[in-house]
Formats: sequence, C-alpha cells, structure tokens
Amino acid sequence: MLSGYGLLAERRGGGSRLVARDVERVSIRNARRGLAKPSSHGSYLAMDIEPLDRGAAISASAGKDAAGIGGLLLTFAREYAPMIARREEYDAEAFERLLGLSDRAGMPLGDYLMEIASGTNFDLLAYRIALRALVDYTSPGYIFHPIQIDDGRVAIIAIGAGFEGSGDPRIRSRREELGMDRLLSLEEALGLAIPDFDRAGQIGYYAECILGGLHGVAVGDLTSRFDPDARWLRELTDHFGRVATGERARFIEATSLDHARYEGRFPTRHESLDALLKLARVG
Repeated sequence: MLSGYGLLAERRGGGSRLVARDVERVSIRNARRGLAKPSSHGSYLAMDIEPLDRGAAISASAGKDAAGIGGLLLTFAREYAPMIARREEYDAEAFERLLGLSDRAGMPLGDYLMEIASGTNFDLLAYRIALRALVDYTSPGYIFHPIQIDDGRVAIIAIGAGFEGSGDPRIRSRREELGMDRLLSLEEALGLAIPDFDRAGQIGYYAECILGGLHGVAVGDLTSRFDPDARWLRELTDHFGRVATGERARFIEATSLDHARYEGRFPTRHESLDALLKLARVG
C-alpha cells in the first residue's frame, strides 16, 4: 500500500478500499522485499518482505530519508481493522481477538506484538507459533508483525506466512504451497512456470507497487535491476503511465491530507523512478 491507487483498491474495483487518517514516509531497516507470495486476487505473485538479519527486529525511521527501503506509515481508525485483516488474508474475527488481547494488556497492538517477537528473539517461525497459540489462528497468507519506529512508536506490517511455515503445521502457507523459498524480481517472476500465470496481471501489479515513488517513497530496490532491453519493460511503462495519471489526487483522498500538507510531506518524487518515468513519458 504505497499509493493512492493501492489504498483505494482501484485494481479490485474498490472492493477493499481503505482511507487512512494520516500518513508519513518511512525508511525501513533490516528488510528486503520482492515478489514471493501467491496473490489472493489473481494468478501472479504479490509483494513480500523479510528481515535481512533474522535475529533482529525490523525497524524504521519516520519523516526523513535514511538508509533502508521506502515505505508509508499509515494511521487508520479502529473501525478499519476487519477490512485491513481481510485484505491481508487474515481472519477478521481473529484480528479482533488479537486487538482485544492487546487492549486487556493495556498496550497498543504494535507494542503487544513486539513483546511476543522479542520473546522469540525475532525468529519468524517461533513468533508465528507463539501468535497462533495466543489467538488460536494463523493465516496461510500474511501475518502481522511489529516494526520499531525510532521515535518510540511500534507499527505493524503484514509479512507473508513464509516458506518455513505459517505457525501451524496443519496450515500450509501460500509460499510453501508454491515452493517459493526466496524473494524474486519482476523478471524472475515472469520466468516462472506457474499454472494459468497472469503475465499482464503480474506486470500491472508491479507497476502499482512502485507508484509510491511519485510521492518520494524510496523504491530503488524495486527498480534498480530493470533490463532496458527486456521485452516486458514497455508493458510495465505503459501500465505505469496509465495508473500514474490521477495518482496525486487519489493519494490525497486515501490519506486524508489536504494539498498543503501533501506538499509539505511529499514535496518531490523519488529519483529511483526517473528512468522509468522517462520511458513512460510521465512528467
């Protein structure tokens, strides 16, 4: 969810539309991302994220450019919890139970999850096993993990259940089902032999993943390996050009910003998009 297009679920006809109360740019550390988890919305791969050091927390700096990959820190009203859960293939009732546990502990959800994660030394599978024991549920899709912000807040992020397991041996993760043991670039994903693979859907989805660069979000990790001679690059730039039209207005709507606050927080696009924008003929 790096763009207004993604938040408003334009690809899915607005069926899982989300409107945040506020938004900040963040730089996420100890993390890499790529295509890995089979999408629940089509026959292609969705984005996943993993820690570089599996024995340490994923962390982030808010409101400034720093080392790491770019992201958005979004604030949502509590009423959006069921929609966020369903969008990430997480049972809405189980997510409400998890929120209830954090409420009874007198802690924000991120802090509550951070206690669980630190208790497992940030081991992904051990964390998911512990979370499943508490909530009596785990997801084959995405699972909510904590991210430590350097100003003291703890955010949550949806990370794929993973090739190593979902936290319950009876529930195979989407990545395990496909045998996806690593994160892929777009070019690598297009070379996979997936039954009924939706090539156009994969390219379109990826173009939408890098739209955040229009708002200054660092997406160089997703654009740095493009082969200028690749046959699919024209398809990517064509789709990017189409969805980039109107993105600023969609982003402002999806994040509850006014134009002045948008200009203050997102003054320029990120340089990692320059080559793609030139090919797409987007100014």
